[in-house]
Amino acid sequence: MVDIVGAADAQQGRPGLIMCVCTGKCPGFEKMDIWDFINRVRIELPVEFGMIHPQLCEEDGDRFLADFLQAKRPLLIAGCAPNMQYKLFRDAFAVQGMDVKKDMVPLDIRDMTTDEAVDKVAAALSEMGVEEGGDADE
Repeated sequence: MVDIVGAADAQQGRPGLIMCVCTGKCPGFEKMDIWDFINRVRIELPVEFGMIHPQLCEEDGDRFLADFLQAKRPLLIAGCAPNMQYKLFRDAFAVQGMDVKKDMVPLDIRDMTTDEAVDKVAAALSEMGVEEGGDADE
């Protein structure tokens, strides 16, 4: 599993979550209410923020990540296959001096219901040592 605990400790904060919805028309998200998912993550789980981007793998997604990663905050990215996310986002992380394998937790949430996807994020946060009320475990 990705070792993001050290990165979270260094940031003195909780990781953020970006959901990439692949234009919003990907059949992999048909069983999920994406707005309910992101709102539940934001409200119920120990993340600094939850947000939706329409397509991180496009040019505007590259520009978004280049700007966004300046904060050097560890991220969970919920969307497509983890191996694809590593390939697509490694350069953006590298430009900011971050390691995509340590500073990003990619979650494949396609073909899940809203509840299943929220549970997957909660499990990933638990594996990272991020608990309700704050930061990663010391």
